[in-house]
Amino acid sequence: MQKRRQCRKVAIGDDRVGRIAIGGDAPITVQSMCSVYTHDIDACVAEINKLSDAGADVVRIAVPEKKDTAALAEIINQTRIPLVADVHFHYKRALESVEAGIHKIRLNPGNISDRDQVNDVIDACKGAGIPIRIGVNEGSIIERRDKQKRMEELGAYFEGHRSGHLLAIMIAKLEEYLDIFHARDFHDIIISAKSMDATLVIDAYTEIARRFEYPLHLGVTHAGTRETGSIRSIAALGTLIANGIGDTLRISYASDPVYEVEDGVELLCALDKRERTGIELIACPTCGRIQVDLFTLVEEVKKTLDREITVPMKVAVMGCVVNGPGEAEGADVAVFAGNHRGIIYVQGERVANVKEEDILESLLAECKRFEDKINRGEAQLGQKNVEIVPPAPIGELGSGAEKIASGDVEQITIGES
Repeated sequence: MQKRRQCRKVAIGDDRVGRIAIGGDAPITVQSMCSVYTHDIDACVAEINKLSDAGADVVRIAVPEKKDTAALAEIINQTRIPLVADVHFHYKRALESVEAGIHKIRLNPGNISDRDQVNDVIDACKGAGIPIRIGVNEGSIIERRDKQKRMEELGAYFEGHRSGHLLAIMIAKLEEYLDIFHARDFHDIIISAKSMDATLVIDAYTEIARRFEYPLHLGVTHAGTRETGSIRSIAALGTLIANGIGDTLRISYASDPVYEVEDGVELLCALDKRERTGIELIACPTCGRIQVDLFTLVEEVKKTLDREITVPMKVAVMGCVVNGPGEAEGADVAVFAGNHRGIIYVQGERVANVKEEDILESLLAECKRFEDKINRGEAQLGQKNVEIVPPAPIGELGSGAEKIASGDVEQITIGES
């Protein structure tokens, strides 16, 4: 992991919801965007609060029409985290958002042809102390209204880098946009430069990080469904964060935005950039040794413990005795299973041997007991009390292969408890 890139620090929020710092030495924040219509106040508030509960630090909302900005004041009043107005084409929507008390504006100056209108937005944000995110996306940086100019832009940058023409245009557009803001002495700026191509995202942000001093908002645009988009997004964002680049992020899916938040939070936890709240679940992969319904068990464990446990304990769910003992030694609470039973360990100490149908209930009970000990100061996370002694292979969880080979037993029937 490389040292975090240092840059200017920008504050988002107000006295009521609090202020979140982005950039500098501030923690990396997770963002998402509402999928409902902003003018539907109840639906918008419900989704913002849902995203906040999932771990979002900031939520962006679209304001394409005046009825959307008209709803902002009430939405802001009913929510508890900083909100960003997403403005395209209509500069008055930005001015109305500022008037309503929005905490940040997302603006693409290239979508507003009148320079004076852009200046009006900058001046309004400066007067209200509101930062602006300048976004350049692969899909929006190419000139589309003038086809001849578009062809000239495309043709000028096809050499060198695999996506050199797009990378160069991104940089040029950002420099062009920043000139506008610098002319108004406005510096509360956050930069983004998204693409659907993970490698271009890595290259673009790496180059931007060298050239500009502003905080960077990371993202892969048009990433797709959660199944494919998570891989594309984590490949780019994980690489950048590991290289010390990035101050806030949004993972984008064509799906429920709660998944964006959950995966963004998990990415930061996995890279040790955010303290975990609740369990860290470890589960073994598929193999032919599994003798319980491991997949159902893992899903039920995650769903149940996510709801019931708040202490950031490490919980391992293993399907056989091969990896089970080792994982149980590294976990705070662990179960490894076989032959339709499960042995449960708490910090390396064996505490239960239960039937398959009782694993979930018993595991939850042990996690709750351990959580109570943590809260009372009687135990600490990550400590191991004893060395685990794996069960005998001929026992309730094992195959008995070693004892059969040595002649200690004559026969064993697999599958019977």
